[in-house]
Amino acid sequence: MYLSLHFPPDNPYDPIQQLSYFVIVFILGPFMIATGAAMSPAVGARFPRYPKIFGGRQLARSLHFLGMGIFVLFLVAHISMIIIDGFPDNMGNMFLGRPTYVSQAIGIFAFFVVVVVVVHVLATRFSLKKPRLIQNKLGAVIEPIRHALFGRIVSRQEYSKPDVTPFFRANGYPPDTQDYKDLLENNFTDWRLQVRGLVEEPLELSLPELHTMKKEIQITEHSCIQGWTAIGEWGGLPMNYLVSLCKPLPQARYVVYYSYQYTDGAQFYEVIDTELARHHQTILAYEMNGEPLSVPHGAPLRLRVETQLGFKMVKWLKSIEFVSDYKHIGMGQGGHREDHMYYGIGAGI
Repeated sequence: MYLSLHFPPDNPYDPIQQLSYFVIVFILGPFMIATGAAMSPAVGARFPRYPKIFGGRQLARSLHFLGMGIFVLFLVAHISMIIIDGFPDNMGNMFLGRPTYVSQAIGIFAFFVVVVVVVHVLATRFSLKKPRLIQNKLGAVIEPIRHALFGRIVSRQEYSKPDVTPFFRANGYPPDTQDYKDLLENNFTDWRLQVRGLVEEPLELSLPELHTMKKEIQITEHSCIQGWTAIGEWGGLPMNYLVSLCKPLPQARYVVYYSYQYTDGAQFYEVIDTELARHHQTILAYEMNGEPLSVPHGAPLRLRVETQLGFKMVKWLKSIEFVSDYKHIGMGQGGHREDHMYYGIGAGI
């Protein structure tokens, strides 16, 4: 009856509207929340088995997309019925509490459309004109809430060797500086990791020295901000062990990781806080899948911090610095990506 647009004379919306609302609110709504959570790297890291309920993150993403399509179809059908059957009465009842004339109904509808368009245009122009201001103002509101809700949620990733991804994508290009080329030519014999800043014991460690220290092996899932994921086995020095060696001063609140890579004319670096540096899954990796770290994946040493998105895991490490604040480094946003691409320093998953 509804497909033929022959509506019942009394209460034309009640039967199909009640059924559709029931499906949208009590079935599709929870389904979208469940599949959305399965797409989240944070949920996957905290509850590794959960995405498997939907056949993995990619299938959950596909199901979520189909659900979105159903939502769109519902909105189109719902709004179409409002317009087709008794538009003045429907608009008047929704906004005035009583039926109204067609001219008033069109005016009400047009008013809200204009408001949405104007707000969108003004917000877009302002945010494009002053993106850093918008980022910082929103961050001042969002970051404390995010940290309070999720700051202490830790990764519980415990994958096995059969879970390791056969192909692990490598983003970015190796450094093209002469310093790095010279190190690569002699197989990193002369490479030294410098640990400096607000520490009692500055360190300068060679690759063989790192190999003789405490070693951590972990199989974890890498989550890139571009949306792809891969599972790999990483071996290296636990960052909390390095912290115990260099003994940071009380005022040291952040750890800065500098790379040999230069992008957009500036040295690549990223910042994490000292609490995250002490996390048991934060390591300085020199092995991947049981083999020495390859150049595309950050040889001779890279950061692995499994509670963060991939861009925080600095490759081709040159030095580490403990600081009280990062506002004087680069553009003061907490990392190269944060400086140049308006990412937030909080890249937690």
